[in-house]
Parts: sequence; C-alpha cells; structure tokens
Amino acid sequence: MTTVYRADTIGSLLRPPYLKLAREQFEAGQLEPAAYIQIEDRAVDQALAMQEGVGLDVVTDGELRRHTFIDQLTEQVFGLSPDTGDSGHIPVPFYDEAGQLKSVFTIPLSVTDKLQRRRMMTTEEFAYARARARRPVKVTLPSPLMLFLVWSPQRSRDAYPDPFEMFADGLRLMKEEAGELARMGCRYIQVDAPDFGQLVDQAQRDAWEAAGISVDRVFSEGADMLNELAGVAGVSFGLHLCRGNYDSDYISTGTYEAISKQLFQRAANYDTFLLEYDDERSGSFSALGDVPDDKTVVLGLVSTKSGRMEPAGQLADRISEAGRFFPLDQLALSTQCGFASAGPGNQISEDAQENKLRLVGEVADRVWG
Repeated sequence: MTTVYRADTIGSLLRPPYLKLAREQFEAGQLEPAAYIQIEDRAVDQALAMQEGVGLDVVTDGELRRHTFIDQLTEQVFGLSPDTGDSGHIPVPFYDEAGQLKSVFTIPLSVTDKLQRRRMMTTEEFAYARARARRPVKVTLPSPLMLFLVWSPQRSRDAYPDPFEMFADGLRLMKEEAGELARMGCRYIQVDAPDFGQLVDQAQRDAWEAAGISVDRVFSEGADMLNELAGVAGVSFGLHLCRGNYDSDYISTGTYEAISKQLFQRAANYDTFLLEYDDERSGSFSALGDVPDDKTVVLGLVSTKSGRMEPAGQLADRISEAGRFFPLDQLALSTQCGFASAGPGNQISEDAQENKLRLVGEVADRVWG
C-alpha cells in the first residue's frame, strides 16, 4: 500500500537572500561554479533542516537550484530559441488577491527545433538531498504539457506540425528522468500540472484553442500522457493541480468539477492528487467524489500567497468537511502550492513560510495522530 504522508509539502521554498545574490554574481561571471554550488548546498541543507524541524513527513530540496519549477523543460533542453516578438504564445494572466489583472506573462522562448536533453537536473537534486535528509525526499517534475508556454503557432510548426508531437517529446524526456530517479531509489515523484489547473477557467481554454491547441485533445491525449509519465515502476506518483502561483498572484478561477471527471479516472497511475483548496476560488470539495477510492488526496488548505496564518481549528474543520466526500483516512494536508515557483518567490517572509509549514505538521498530527 502507498505510504500516506499526512503532513506533505508541494516543493518550492523561498530562495534565501544570500542565494539570490550568489546567483546574480554567478550569472555575471563574478563567482566560480564550485563556489556557487557550495552556496546552493548550504541553502539546501538549511531547507531540509527547516522542513524536518517543523514536522513534515516528507521533504524536498526546495527547488533551490532551479530558476523556475519547469527548468527541466526550458533550461535543460536543446530546441528552444529566444523570442521577444509576438509569435502567438498563449498569454498567461496573473491576478492579485482582489481579482484585479496584475500582469500578463509570456515566456521569451519558442520551440524551433526538436527537443533534446541537455542534461538531467533532478537526479543531481535528489542525490544530494537523499544523502542529507532524515525524512523521505520527494522530487518534483513538470507536466510535459507545460511546453504550451513555448509553443508558437508561427515559429514552432516547422519542428512540430502538431503541438501534441511536442508534448510527446516532453513526455519522453520527463519519463526518462523519472526512470533514472527510480533507479536511484526515489520513491515519491510529484508532477506539477498547472496546465490542467488553468483549464478549469473558460478564458484559459479559449486561449489554448486560439493558439491551435485543442482542449478536447488535452483532456484525452494530454491526460493519457500525464498518466504514462506516472507509469514508472517502483515510484509513488502525485499529481499537483495548480491554478497559478507567481509573486502571490494566480491565473485561473474555477472548481475542479470542470476537469475532475476527465482527469481523475484517466490518471490511474497516480496514487495521490494534490489539490488547491485555500480560498473561495477553489469551490467546494464535491469534486473529490470523482477521485477513485484507492487514491490519496492531499488538501492544499494553507496558502503560500499570504503571511496570514489560518486558524488550526478552522483547518481541522475543513478536513472534516472534505471527509464527507472522500475517506478521512485517505486524506492528507499541505500548503496549496510552493512558496517560490520562480526565483523571486511569493510576497511572504521566510519566518511566515516556516510557520505555515509548521502549521501543516501540527494540524496533520492533530487530525490523524
């Protein structure tokens, strides 16, 4: 039976100021690679110690060696070219807490050639963290469908006449990485899929269609790709469905019912679904009724977007409420997302980050013992 980590974590942590400075110096050629890696090591050591100290049941390296959570698809592959013009990328809107449009993001890269691996990076992350952690180590991989960010209808079709051919190459790369992690002894891999999380919002569905990516195919072929990624033997896979997380802003609004029937049954290889339920945008827990009864659901009830602390009793009550739709013994608790999906991080302090993770540990112990 799959181990249930009652006090779970999504992955990314705030980069300490000294690590941000070191990265700036390294990228400016002012710091040697060996010296920079030592500073990264120090930051990871501190991240592991903090997570263990607050009582989490599983830890990550904080994704502290990455620029963003999708580096495996953008930083570590050949086949991308700089793109600063209007090439038909899907615009990704970010909204603040009040629901006001704050920014529109497009990544300044386009796929212009067949994707090939530059190197594996999560194997290095896992090898270091495993040697130092006293708790099980989880590794995060991006969904191959996150390549939608670098799909250009104008520039990408010479390499990939069909965007789903591009997604298939992304799947191959991520599956190879997952296989190598399994051979190294990794037992818990989380696949981050804000692609599906965004598609709870009709406006996002319309944007994908306008760029030539069929949403119907995403819900069929795309879901099957996600499921195939989780087919690596010997690993428990979790699927994190995110609605966007950058600088404390979000992308989409909508309930999981918009995707739950299409995805939860189709993603049969996943043992765990990690779902955001930190505010009213998430809707009710009724979508949990679509989760197969042999799975675990990790409730992302603790927000990483704000330093406001959720009352422990309120969290316990919400877990009980979720238990009306899915067995309590198959539920767990986490933050709703990471604290720094990209380097700058959310608008929250390191102290608040630690307190939020401690709250996850304390409430999990209170509810499940």
